[in-house]
Amino acid sequence: MKYTPENIRHLEPNQIFVYGANEAYIHGAGAARLAMKWGAKYGAAGLVGQTYGIPTKDRQIYSLPLDKIQSHVNTFLAFAFTHPEYEFLVTKIGCGLANFSPKDIAPMFATVKTGAYNNIILPEEFYKYI
Repeated sequence: MKYTPENIRHLEPNQIFVYGANEAYIHGAGAARLAMKWGAKYGAAGLVGQTYGIPTKDRQIYSLPLDKIQSHVNTFLAFAFTHPEYEFLVTKIGCGLANFSPKDIAPMFATVKTGAYNNIILPEEFYKYI
């Protein structure tokens, strides 16, 4: 089984860096700031360059409720399902600056474990909780 590397330093042309964002898409810190290296743009949602931001914080930079994060994850999953040409490297979204644990976030990706998505790679720790 493949896992998202702990520290991503390089992307292949078909790989997408999936990071935790805020709903304003202001990439000031954490993985969101790193996403700028691969084309993330201020204010731009969805697939931007070789990145895809999943909001875990609101526009005021407060952590979103888990049900709202789940909604954003569902939007991402639908996008990934319709774009099998990409390999999505999901980072530990929400587990840094948003202060959630993998136990909170990982179950949102439970359908990945069923094999429905061959193009979504999750952090190894997430598999403990899905």
